[in-house]
Amino acid sequence: MPKLDLIHDAVKNALLRDGWSITDDPYVIQYRRTTLYADLGAERPIAAERDGQKLVVEAKSFVGASKIQDLKEALGQYDIYRYLLEATAPDRKLYIAISTIAYNTFFTQDVIQLILKRHQLPLIIVNIEAEEITQWIN
Repeated sequence: MPKLDLIHDAVKNALLRDGWSITDDPYVIQYRRTTLYADLGAERPIAAERDGQKLVVEAKSFVGASKIQDLKEALGQYDIYRYLLEATAPDRKLYIAISTIAYNTFFTQDVIQLILKRHQLPLIIVNIEAEEITQWIN
């Protein structure tokens, strides 16, 4: 089992506060003989705003020595998980969860915005201290 990201618990609590049910911690992606682990699986009850939506969430703290390297790894991981989920759980949407600090200090840079737009990376922005979702970016 992989090591949990630094912001894992805050992301999990933020999803719960936002009305999501955590169905898997971790979310196991099984494709033939390959097993991978995304951080969380979550579902929204039918009566809620995002009726019956199912998510897989990968939390990323972006605290490495090189944030560009962190982004390259996150994009690669996102692509691998997305391809496998398309084959195994096409009803689930994959998101990368990041902190408001990472978003405000790194993800708002022009070059990063270009990469995110071209890659169409769905993000959940989480205030780690308050454990609240501040923004969804599809």
